[in-house]
Formats: sequence, structure tokens, C-alpha cells
Amino acid sequence: MDPVRVTIWNEFIHERTDERVRAIYPEGMHRTIGDAIATLGPYAVRTATLAEPDHGLPADVLATTDVLVWWGHVAHDQVSEAVVERVQREVLGGMGLVVLHSGHFSRPFQRLMGTTCSLKWREDGAHERLWNLRPGHPVLAGIGETVELDEEEMYGERFDIPEPDELLMVGWFPGGEVFRSLCTWARGLGRVVYFQPGHETHPTYHHPEIQAIIANACGWAARRTRLEDVYAAPNTAPREPRPAAR
Repeated sequence: MDPVRVTIWNEFIHERTDERVRAIYPEGMHRTIGDAIATLGPYAVRTATLAEPDHGLPADVLATTDVLVWWGHVAHDQVSEAVVERVQREVLGGMGLVVLHSGHFSRPFQRLMGTTCSLKWREDGAHERLWNLRPGHPVLAGIGETVELDEEEMYGERFDIPEPDELLMVGWFPGGEVFRSLCTWARGLGRVVYFQPGHETHPTYHHPEIQAIIANACGWAARRTRLEDVYAAPNTAPREPRPAAR
């Protein structure tokens, strides 16, 4: 079986400018996530960052990406319109997209959702309990009733997203807030996953169950077809013979 080709995109700003984040992710969150995914299934992983030409996402990279993982926070407005359109086009054409944490405000995710993707938040590092609502779903394979995070940024409702096709996990916080923490949508021929945990000052992406959910999401959302295969000949002849003229 051919490996799933995963590209992990990260702004890679906090890790270079904030000592707290560098201590947790010395080589960047993209490296931590990528190294974990590579051990959890038939995944061929590469990474891309904001500062690279085309943000590391030129057309040939996306054309050979089965699923794109996206983490962004402070530089959403620095992502070029050309790259936003390129990502949107590839998702509609069959590429998967897994959006993590503050990527809810990323331009590709907002473009695909068609809403503000706003939410409530509080950076207090409190405990989060993620409840597994769909234990039989492939994205939650091997995950128990809950995932417990000792510290995480609070995200709370209302989350301004379209109604998810599937709601897989709900997060609960000690302040009383809840959040739709793991959601999926179909967009064109592609699949989109949003997964909430992952604030940069917490070691969330070192958590084995968080790593497993991201890896499962990559396998589930991975490209299964291409737009050009579905519409190889859009101007088609009729399938049935026309009745003879009288």
C-alpha cells in the first residue's frame, strides 16, 4: 500500500521568538507532530513553514499532498491570497485538510467554512477533558471514553462554524465551558477536520492520544480521488442512444 503523503504546515514563529515555546518544541511543533505521525501509520511526512517561498506550499507540493495539516496563530494575515486559493482548490479537488487549534482563524479554513470561525477563549492553562462521542469512528480508533489534558487553553462556545457533518469530540473546561473540539466536513471532493487542542505554551502535541487522533485524522481525510479524474471529459456524449427522428 502506498503511504499517505502528509504535509504539515506551521507558522514556526512562536518557537523562534518565545523561550517558553522553544523549550517545549525546540524544532517546532511541525517536527513534533510529524515525527509522531511517521511512527503511527503508513505516512510519508514533510513539513512547510510560513517563511519559505510560497510558504512551502507551491503547486507541485500540494499536488503531491494527500492531506495537509495546518497550525497557525499570529500570522494568518501573512498567508498570501495565492496560497489560500491554492489550498482551497486542492481541498475541493480531493485533498484532505486537518486544521489544528488556532488554525480556526486561518484564511484557508475560513474560506472553506464561509463563516468567521470566531469563538470564546481564555489562556489560563486549566485542565481539559475531551469526551469521545463516536468511539467507532476511524478518527477515534484506539481512543477511550475521554482524553485528559493537564493544561490547555480554554476554547468555548459559541464556535461560529457551519453545522459539522460529524461531531466527534466535545471538550469540557473547569470554568464551565464546553466546545465542539473535533469536527468534520465534506468540501467538494475533500474532507476537512478541525481539532481544537494545541496551544503553543502547553505540551499538547507530545500527548500520545492527541498524536494518535491527528494521525487517524490524516488517514481518514487523505485524498481518495482527484477533480481531473472525476471530470476528465466534462463535455460528454449521451450515455443512451437518442430515439430516431420521426
